[in-house]
Amino acid sequence: MINKTSSNKLFAEALKFIPGGVNSPVRAFKAVGGDPIFIKSAKGAYVYDEDGNAYIELINSWGPMILGHANELVESVLSEALKNSTSFGAPSEIEVKMARLIIEMVPSIEKVRMVNSGTEATMSAIRLARGYTGKDKIIKFEGCYHGHGDSFLIAAGSGAVTMGTPDSPGVTAGTARDTLTAKYNDLSSVELMIKQNPGKIAAIIVEPVAGNMGCIPPGKGFLSGLRDLCDENGILLIFDEVMTGFRLSSGGAQQLFDVNADITTLGKIIGGGLPVGAYGGKKDIMEYVSPSGPVYQAGTLSGNPIAMSAGYSVLQFLEKNPSIYEELNTKTAAICNGIRRNMEELGLHFSINRVGSMFTLFFNENIVNNFEDAKKSDLKIFGKYFNLMLEEGIYLAPSQFEALFVSNAIGQEEINRIIESNAVALRKIFS
Repeated sequence: MINKTSSNKLFAEALKFIPGGVNSPVRAFKAVGGDPIFIKSAKGAYVYDEDGNAYIELINSWGPMILGHANELVESVLSEALKNSTSFGAPSEIEVKMARLIIEMVPSIEKVRMVNSGTEATMSAIRLARGYTGKDKIIKFEGCYHGHGDSFLIAAGSGAVTMGTPDSPGVTAGTARDTLTAKYNDLSSVELMIKQNPGKIAAIIVEPVAGNMGCIPPGKGFLSGLRDLCDENGILLIFDEVMTGFRLSSGGAQQLFDVNADITTLGKIIGGGLPVGAYGGKKDIMEYVSPSGPVYQAGTLSGNPIAMSAGYSVLQFLEKNPSIYEELNTKTAAICNGIRRNMEELGLHFSINRVGSMFTLFFNENIVNNFEDAKKSDLKIFGKYFNLMLEEGIYLAPSQFEALFVSNAIGQEEINRIIESNAVALRKIFS
C-alpha cells in the first residue's frame, strides 16, 4: 500500500478552508474513492507526492506539459523573465512576439487577444460571436466542456458529470434557453437545431477532438460538415482548442483535420504550464473587440510577461522541432497497443480512443463516439483500475471522463512500466 499519511493530513486541513478541500472539483477523487494525493514536485515524466512516492503521470497538468515537467528550456526562460518583475499591467514586447508566433502557427488566426484561462477565452469568444452577429443563441455539444461559464454548464462533460452536477445551480433559465445542445459526431442533430432556430444562432462551439468526456475523435466529415453548415447559415464556427492547440500538431486540430474555424480558443500549452488563455480569429471579427470595437473584454493580468515568456519558449520549440509530434504519436501508440495486448490476453474488449498524444481507455465494450456512449462505461471498474494503477506508481486522471496526455519526457522505460502496471491492474480486477 502507498503511504499517504502526509497527503491525508493535508487534505483534512484543506477541508477546513477550501470548498471540498480542492480548488478544482475533479481533484477531490470523489469519482474513484479515497483522498487526493498532494503533489510536492515534478520532473520530466514523474510527479512526487508529499510522502515521497514517485509516479509516472499521464495528466501533465491536464495537458500543457508537452515537454515534461520542469523542462530546462522553460526554466531558464522563466529565470530570466523573473528578473524583470512578475507583472506590469502594461504592454510588453513578449506579448507582441507571442501573438505573432500564434498567428504564424495557426492559419485561421489573423489577430489574437490574450486572457488568463481557458474559461475566460471561451466566455469571451461567445460574447464576441454574439456581438459580431447580433444573434443570441449558441450550439454546444453534449459532453463537451468549455470551462465553467454559465453558457457552457448545460450538458457539460468532464468535472461536471464526474461530480454528478451536469447542470449547475446558479445558471439562469434565460442563459439555458440561449444554449442549444446537439449530439457530438451527429450532424443531423445540428441541422435540426438550426432549422428550429432560423436566423437566431450566433455560433457553434466544439472541441474538435473531445477531451472532456474522455478522448473522442471527430467522425469522418463531422468537422467539415459543421464548417459547411456555418457557412450556409451565417453562423460562426468556434473551435475550443484549449486542449488540442499545439498538442496534436503545430497548427492544432484544425490543421490536423484541415478545417478552419472563425474563432479559436487556446490555453494550456501557450502558457508552458502557467495560467493563460487566448482567443483569436479572422481580422474582421477580432476587430469587434474593445478598444477596436464595441465588444468589451479586459483583464489586469492578461498577457502576463512570465506566462508569455514560458509559453513562447514552448511554442518556439514546437515550431522548430516538428518531429516531436511523430515522436509523441509513436510513444502514445505504443502505450495504447500495449494496453490492448494486455486486454486480449484476458479476453477483454474495452474501447481505447486515441488522437495523437491524447487517449482514453473506456471501460466500455462498445465504440465510444459521443457522450451518450461514454456514459455507458463502467465507473466502478474505472475506480478500481485507477487506484490499482496508483498503487503501481502510475498517476492517471481521476475520472473516466478525461483524456490522458503523453509528454515527450516519457521514454521506453516508462512506457514499459505503464504497460506492465496496466497488466497487473487488469489481472487483479478480472482474473
